[in-house]
Amino acid sequence: QVQLVESGGGLVQAGGSLRLSCAASGSIFSINTMGWYRQAPGRQRELVAGITSGGSTNYADSLKGRFTISRDNAKNTMYLQMNSLKPEDTAKYYCKADATEWRRGSYYRNDYWGQGTQVTVSS
Repeated sequence: QVQLVESGGGLVQAGGSLRLSCAASGSIFSINTMGWYRQAPGRQRELVAGITSGGSTNYADSLKGRFTISRDNAKNTMYLQMNSLKPEDTAKYYCKADATEWRRGSYYRNDYWGQGTQVTVSS
């Protein structure tokens, strides 16, 4: 199994910054695309940003310029730098990884999700 653990969430005032981390562990052979998603109460989960193993990135149009995704492949860790935060950024943020395991002599490729970290932006 692959475990994803997010950290770095919290309460911040509007205009402030937070840096989220997502650490992957377990029987990892490789991690392909990783991404950050968020879900606010009463709303669907939405893509925030994604990053390939080669470092190519994509962002939700509304977040370009404020959020930056990055990853450290050697540490199996992904980051999300969030600047100029707004109250509408309040949500639970989840990381997702498309990962391949090596387990019992076979490869298994699946999508894995973390438990999420809460980000609350006060006005």
